[in-house]
Amino acid sequence: MAYVIGVDIGTQSTKALLVDAGGAIIAQHAQGYQVDTPRPLWAEQWPQVWFDVVCECVRQVMAKSAVPPASVRAVCVSSLYGGSGIPVDADMTPLHPCLIWMDRRAGDEVERVKAGVDLERLYDLTGNGVDSYYGYTKMLWLKHQRPEVWARTRYLLPPNSYVNYLLTGEVAVDHSSAGNIGGVYDIRARTWSAEAMAMLGIPAAMMPARLVHSSDIVGGLLPQWADALGLAAGTPVIAGGVDAAVATFAAGVVKAGDHVAMIGTSMCWGYLNKDVDARHGLISMPHVYNGERDNYIFGGAITAGASVSWFRDEFCQAEIAEGRAQGVDPHVLLEQRAQAVPAGADGVLFLPYLMGERSPVWDAKASGAFVGLSLFHSRAHLYRAVLEGVTFALKHNMEAGARGAERLDERLIVVGGAAHSDLWMQIIADITGYPVYTIVEEVEAALGAALLAAVGTGMVGAADAERGWVTLAERARPEPQAWARYQKLYGLYCDLYPSLKPVMHGLAAA
Repeated sequence: MAYVIGVDIGTQSTKALLVDAGGAIIAQHAQGYQVDTPRPLWAEQWPQVWFDVVCECVRQVMAKSAVPPASVRAVCVSSLYGGSGIPVDADMTPLHPCLIWMDRRAGDEVERVKAGVDLERLYDLTGNGVDSYYGYTKMLWLKHQRPEVWARTRYLLPPNSYVNYLLTGEVAVDHSSAGNIGGVYDIRARTWSAEAMAMLGIPAAMMPARLVHSSDIVGGLLPQWADALGLAAGTPVIAGGVDAAVATFAAGVVKAGDHVAMIGTSMCWGYLNKDVDARHGLISMPHVYNGERDNYIFGGAITAGASVSWFRDEFCQAEIAEGRAQGVDPHVLLEQRAQAVPAGADGVLFLPYLMGERSPVWDAKASGAFVGLSLFHSRAHLYRAVLEGVTFALKHNMEAGARGAERLDERLIVVGGAAHSDLWMQIIADITGYPVYTIVEEVEAALGAALLAAVGTGMVGAADAERGWVTLAERARPEPQAWARYQKLYGLYCDLYPSLKPVMHGLAAA
């Protein structure tokens, strides 16, 4: 029997799966950690944390499964969007924590780019815009604010590329990770953009010369890691890619118009398209499957599940204590109580901009807000308003994306932790107007990484890859009355940000 291992490095945890040739999960293991947030709007991680948990998760799935090392055909690692990438010196030693996707410190660099670069040309070359979300603005922050690091930097490596280097000794970057950096990658030529980097002042030499597709073999596992991981030396290590696109692939998204919402710590809604246009306000990169042809175009909220966790941790101590006493997840209690609240949370709206916001707002100074509060409202109202607010942000992105899409499928697939909530799935159906489907197997990017490993080693052919390894189940259909109610509220939601923007920026300045 042949097997593959898929690993996904997430923002707050890493998961590994050992999967057979038919996609059956033989063993899995996950391990958590915390993001470092040394200052407001900063979010970073030392790469050793990621590498250590990848090794531990692989070691555990091999131990749990007891399969022979030689029967594992390949390992593939997907990862969170690594923002700046990991600055490493000539010896490949990390020099500074990686400024990850949610880090918003590069506001001054954004203004420098807007003032000093031909933005229309940058949009045309890269298919992406200008914001502190993008890796290239974070790279410029390192250049301007950490010149001693910049002077010693040989490469800036995405998280999966760095892990792959440690495992194989080979330096390579997959096209999805390169494209997601924005600013440095030519989306049409499928290569680094020397022109764009010259405009920005980022040395082309800092981008590794070897660009690979997500299912390509980077190299073989070095002997020094074989015993520690329980694998055979020389086991192929597959390139992998950005987790949102890999999760989208896991959900069976392989043709233009298919679209998926990944709702975990953040929210990413994306679809496949051949053309890109930065002016629609979304992010573009090559897809992890058929990446030479198809682009994964997505947008999303920085704090989606993070908004829910924040509300629970800061305001729901009673439900946390009650849940602990009953042996029940406090989210179950909150969901039961929010279920009794009507659509629209009795007039409360929530803006989920707790770390600034990405598309289509693109404002690092945007902030969160509850609007419409009265003495009548309870925690259940506010909890429901948080779920609705994140879903309004999803609809906002879907409307922006639809302007550039060839087509959008008649169903919406939702993956990630939010899929555990029946209430949230119904809210998503009611606000977006789409029937909502989720993955029965409850695994996303790690399974997508395993499927990329199977594709890269020839364990599965194109037909099987496109059919996928997951089962989709319908979870919710739009309810006409709720849909009509939410349509009116969505207009008010869209009015909120421009109305509050001067106040948000004034508070940020103060």
